[in-house]
Amino acid sequence: MGCIELLPSLSHCIETVAREEFWSLVNKYMESAQEDKEAERNIELLKAFLESTDFKKLRRESEGYLTQQRAVKFIVYWKEGEPSYKMVITEGNPKF
Repeated sequence: MGCIELLPSLSHCIETVAREEFWSLVNKYMESAQEDKEAERNIELLKAFLESTDFKKLRRESEGYLTQQRAVKFIVYWKEGEPSYKMVITEGNPKF
């Protein structure tokens, strides 16, 4: 079962990063000449994540760490048929 890693920053919140990744995957899929089941699953996962997530809550959770110059990573995955996520905080400078 696959997952998607999203790396927000102070200039690109988690919602923006998720939308950019979604459209990037859609564009690559549409340009591809062959069927790609993994890309289809990732697109569906991000679509469900974007439609069902409380992004205000995620921004509140992550922005405090980002302002402390800590890196934040969201790992998005399916859990019992629903999109779910795990937020991972690491030391070091996030990409700005």
